[in-house]
Amino acid sequence: MRAPLIVIEGLDRSGKSTQTSKLVERLEDTGRSVKLIKFPDRTTSIGKLIDQYLKSCEYKLSDESIHLLFSANRWELHDKIIDLLTKQSKIVVLDRYVYSGVAYSSAKGLGFQWCLNPDIGMPKPDITIFLKFNDIVQTTARAGFGDERYEVTEFQTEVRDQFTKFESFPEWHNVYVDNKSIDEVHDEIWNLVKPVIDGINEEIQKF
Repeated sequence: MRAPLIVIEGLDRSGKSTQTSKLVERLEDTGRSVKLIKFPDRTTSIGKLIDQYLKSCEYKLSDESIHLLFSANRWELHDKIIDLLTKQSKIVVLDRYVYSGVAYSSAKGLGFQWCLNPDIGMPKPDITIFLKFNDIVQTTARAGFGDERYEVTEFQTEVRDQFTKFESFPEWHNVYVDNKSIDEVHDEIWNLVKPVIDGINEEIQKF
C-alpha cells in the first residue's frame, strides 16, 4: 500500500496556501506522515528562473518557453514525489500542480492538449480539490493581488474558464468558497480527503 497524492488548486489569492497548510496540520494531528510541496518550487535552478519571470514583467520569455519551464520544474521533483509516496509512505499534499500549468498557459491561447503533453508521465493525484469562486472579485480584491505577473482580473477570469475543462477528470472535486469561512472550507476539504488518507492499494496512475 502506498500513500495518497493530494492536490489543492485554485486561482491566485483563492486561499490555496491557507488550505494546504490546514490540511497538512490536520493530517499530522491524526498521526500521519505528510509532505507539503508547492509549485512552482522556486528553490530549484529552474524555479529561480520562474520566480524572476513571475515577479518582473521586464523578464521576457515566450509563452511556450515559460510553459515548458513550469513543466520542467515539476519534473525536477518527479522522483522525489514517487519516493515519498512509495518508499517513505508519506502523504504528499501539493499546492498547485499540472492543472495550473495547463490552465494558465491555455488561457494565453496555447492549445489545451499541447499544454498537457509535457506533463504526460507525471504521477496523477488520487484527489484534486479546486477552490472555486462564483464571484471572482472575491479573489482579485484580496490583499497582495497584483504583485505578480498573472494577477490581472481579466486574465484570472480566462484561467478560471480553462480550469472548468478538468471537471470531467474523475479525481477532480470543486469546493465553492464564496462567503465561507476558512474553517468551513477546510471541513469540506477534509470530508473529501478522508476516504483516501488511509492509503491506496493500486499503483500510481500517470497523466
